[in-house]
Amino acid sequence: MPEHESYSRFRWPVAAERMIAAPAQKVWAAISTPGNLELCHPFCASNPVQVWQGPDSRDEVHYLSGWVYERRFLRWHDGTGYDLEIGRHGGGTSFVSWRITPVDAGSCILKITVYPHILQNWPTIVRWIPYVLRLRPMLRKYLESVVGGFEWYVMRGESVPRNQFGRHPWFSAS
Repeated sequence: MPEHESYSRFRWPVAAERMIAAPAQKVWAAISTPGNLELCHPFCASNPVQVWQGPDSRDEVHYLSGWVYERRFLRWHDGTGYDLEIGRHGGGTSFVSWRITPVDAGSCILKITVYPHILQNWPTIVRWIPYVLRLRPMLRKYLESVVGGFEWYVMRGESVPRNQFGRHPWFSAS
């Protein structure tokens, strides 16, 4: 459950993690660089930054599909991750936690957990079916592509190609 009190109502998070054969500091450098999604995110067309570094950071994710989401950072944990909210301008927001866990001197785990806002106001019995059949599998596929993109960038030192791990119906261009 997210630490932030305004997200206590969120249930059923979706997460993806990846072991990356690089020191945690190198992965931190990748996730904490302004505009990093342009280099590391396989579905990101651009990542304009309004304010960067620290808990008041704000940027936008312009997806290949044309969707634009705002990210507002709530907490910034130097070297280990951050928490943010993301959503369309004027719309509902989801809570997202990015964490780096060192495994040893040369490897770490990057984990992204999303507490999606969609379906949260539906009765549990009604939201279970769309969550299990559509939301969770699609969001997990998306997150696996994102952590894979960060691994790509960290290991190769080059931008991840768009749609590198397959197209996504929500975030790729039609």
